[in-house]
Amino acid sequence: MSKEKQPIDINAMRHSCAHVLAQAVLQMFPEAKLGIGPTIENGFYYDFELPRTLIPEDLPILEKKMKQIAKQNQKFICKDEPVEKSLEFFKQTGQKYKLELAKEFAEEGKEITFYENVMPGPDGKAMFVDLCRGGHVDHTGQCGAFKLMKIAGAYWRGDEKNAMLQRIYGAAFETQEELDAYLKQLEEAKKRDHRVLGKQLSLFVSSPLVGPGYPLFLPKGALVKKLLEDYITSLKKKRGYKFVCIPHVAKEDLYIRSGHMGKYDAMMPTMETAEGEKLVMKAMNCPHHFELYNAEPHSYKDLPLRYAENTAVYRYEKSGEVNGLFRVRAITQDDTHHFVTHDQIESEIEMVLGLIKELYAKFGFEKFKARISVRDPANPGKYFGSDEVWKKAEEKLISSVQKWTGDYFIGEGEAAFYGPKIDVMVQDAIGREWQLSTVQLDFNQPENFDMTYNGEDGKVHRPAVLHVAVLGSIERFMGIIIEHYTGAFPAWLAPVQAVILPVSDKFMDYAKEVAAQLEAKGIRYEIDDSSETLGKKIRNSELMKVPYMLVVGEKEVAEKNIAVRDYATKKQEVMAVERFLELM
Repeated sequence: MSKEKQPIDINAMRHSCAHVLAQAVLQMFPEAKLGIGPTIENGFYYDFELPRTLIPEDLPILEKKMKQIAKQNQKFICKDEPVEKSLEFFKQTGQKYKLELAKEFAEEGKEITFYENVMPGPDGKAMFVDLCRGGHVDHTGQCGAFKLMKIAGAYWRGDEKNAMLQRIYGAAFETQEELDAYLKQLEEAKKRDHRVLGKQLSLFVSSPLVGPGYPLFLPKGALVKKLLEDYITSLKKKRGYKFVCIPHVAKEDLYIRSGHMGKYDAMMPTMETAEGEKLVMKAMNCPHHFELYNAEPHSYKDLPLRYAENTAVYRYEKSGEVNGLFRVRAITQDDTHHFVTHDQIESEIEMVLGLIKELYAKFGFEKFKARISVRDPANPGKYFGSDEVWKKAEEKLISSVQKWTGDYFIGEGEAAFYGPKIDVMVQDAIGREWQLSTVQLDFNQPENFDMTYNGEDGKVHRPAVLHVAVLGSIERFMGIIIEHYTGAFPAWLAPVQAVILPVSDKFMDYAKEVAAQLEAKGIRYEIDDSSETLGKKIRNSELMKVPYMLVVGEKEVAEKNIAVRDYATKKQEVMAVERFLELM
């Protein structure tokens, strides 16, 4: 009777691939110093100090060595060793980075755990040894399908004061079919790169004088950004949100009170005035909104009270981490804070989740799931508030999400310091997953800021706060939808909805008549008055991904029609201008 195939732990498999990579690197460079080799989404990486700089041509050589190791079915064997013996081993082998880690583990009272790659058979020889907590598959033959992807620089332990190492990234999946599908997805993603499309479509640019992480929006990009802000504002106004406006700077004291200054200092550099007052460019909006709440007395009749604002925050991300619109230092948030009674928490969350679902449908995000981020039970000191408060908050989030969707999972240790949260992930047009909306429940900041309301019973009560961002970072959301649509925005969002293409100059007067009709109906248009041929004009419009091209020539002028060419379908239909306006 045949045994059923046991499922592979994908993270263990990817981590095992990292060890196989390190073994291959040592075969190629025996003097290499090993850093760390964790798993990442879709694969793994390993950091090395090497005698020379790697080049792309080295990757196929290392990959071939990895495949040879995989074929040998070397067993992964765990061994716990005494501290003194472990430290001596790393001294003798010259593995200074492993020695540094081992010393720290020893100081923390942790065991020094090794994993050996051992050849099969009774007299199996250890081929590779690494400091590691696991886990791993049984043997290298279970490392699945892998491919080395790229080389990058990385500071040891992420600290720019430390040595720069060379990082090798790899992709790994259980089957070759899954790996091939991922590589195909990457190729498709290259065509959709929002940084390339942003330049091609005249949406945004960057400037070395302005600095990395501070995108500059050209007129078309600024219009798309405003349309997104207007749309989310309209959804919120329909649901009774009150829009507020706060400054971009605050005294350091505000963030000390909220607790942010003790936890995010690196992101929040302070400025000091001539009078010695310390100011901070706001990295989050909630403390300002708390002060707005406290500026007026509140009754239970006022709640839920929803403060909303589309506003920028500033966070000092490291230069190597900024990335187009995906990770910036000046972030526009569609930020909201809901002040609610404890009895209103679940219904309020359900209202927000309904809003999120409506927004996703607008952009064609059909597949989504929720992550409920809770505390790390092993490190309760990282978080504000009692166990009772956290347990209550986490239960309410789970209950709300269960009513909304069955597709959710728990992210242990992912909560913010003042409360658990719901993060919603969507799949884009090519199946990539993006974290978008966030709903965070907070019982702790109302205590910090002494927020109160007068209850129906005549007594003073403490509200709860929901921190909600639906689009999240509007810059990042723009980057996602540029790639989701490959830059071909739906007509409502396109900066230019229609371009009028006169066949020659003698039809320009009629082109202007058509333009006046579009203008009257608020349609965003351009006229291509260049001396190019009609074919070249159509090609230029397609490169700019304009939803509709309106061709006007002799026949159209005579019949007072337009020839409408649809970018998405490439079909052309002759119709009256009024008919086109009805369709729009």
